[in-house]
Amino acid sequence: MQELLLEVNGLKKYFPITGGLFGRKVGEVKAVDDVSFYVRKGETLGIVGESGCGKSTTGRLLMRLIEASDGSILFEDKEITRMSPTELRKVRRDIQMVFQDPYASLNPRHSVEEILEEPLIVHGIGSKDDRRKLVKEMLEVVGLSSFHARRYPHQFSGGQRQRIGIAKALMTKPKLIIADEPVSALDVSIQAQVLNLMKDIQKEFGLTYIFIAHDLGVVRHISDRVGVMYLGRLIELAGSEELYENPKHPYTKALLSAVPVPDPDLKKETILIEGELPSPANPPSGCAFHTRCSVCMEICTTVRPEGIANDGHYVACHLYSEGNAAGVINTKLENGGKKSYEQKI
Repeated sequence: MQELLLEVNGLKKYFPITGGLFGRKVGEVKAVDDVSFYVRKGETLGIVGESGCGKSTTGRLLMRLIEASDGSILFEDKEITRMSPTELRKVRRDIQMVFQDPYASLNPRHSVEEILEEPLIVHGIGSKDDRRKLVKEMLEVVGLSSFHARRYPHQFSGGQRQRIGIAKALMTKPKLIIADEPVSALDVSIQAQVLNLMKDIQKEFGLTYIFIAHDLGVVRHISDRVGVMYLGRLIELAGSEELYENPKHPYTKALLSAVPVPDPDLKKETILIEGELPSPANPPSGCAFHTRCSVCMEICTTVRPEGIANDGHYVACHLYSEGNAAGVINTKLENGGKKSYEQKI
């Protein structure tokens, strides 16, 4: 079992809502609400969910591009949320991000060479000649040529721009890359190329990925484990094949039923999710999904379900918590015998 690289416990992000003459706080948007998970070295954790579920906010919290309201983020046993700017800069060499829009994330006034050199200059890595040499090497790694270094972002296609974004993330030789919907803005044919490139790079550099997306087919292709988010909460987490073959949460089952299957003769029942997504500024009591759930019970409307982990399959649903009188299960978090903890349910 690989060693843990990242451990997230009780992560929350509440954005204040202000109003009135003096701009006083009148409420809050619960963008991320008590999310916990871990990532092992060398694996890919996929995070999926519909728009507004908090998956992109989670990625930005892990990078500390925005500050968490509560919770802890441990990267190689170092608490990121309490680090000073100087300490955080050192850690950011090891954690990089690939953004959704490959054009907006690249400075249009800088050449590709200047864009790729920037992380090295910020972290004081190498001489000018060393940096230029590394720029050319990384362009080759992502499937571009060294002569592209003199060009500007507007001279590239969307797929090429995303390759540049990936190259920029690789410049500091990170250990963890957070990919925030890196292929959602690309054509389907180009998506496959970029996904295969990311898998090849992962093997070559020994990278760990957190892959954020809304396309369940894409996530299955690249992820070792998959977590499903709904209204700021992590409701299910399991191995990729386990989740797709044996989904437990009603929301996950509905999402997977809508994934198209490339077989015209195969008849597949589609589970419709009725109603609108509740506002994260005023989430429902109890289970956040109960207002749209076809198997809602009375307890779902008042009591928030706590997560239960069984053989590595985590689910937060009252359907699986009945008869669990003790309220606590021992979940062994195996990472070479380094650590184990008791998870409340």
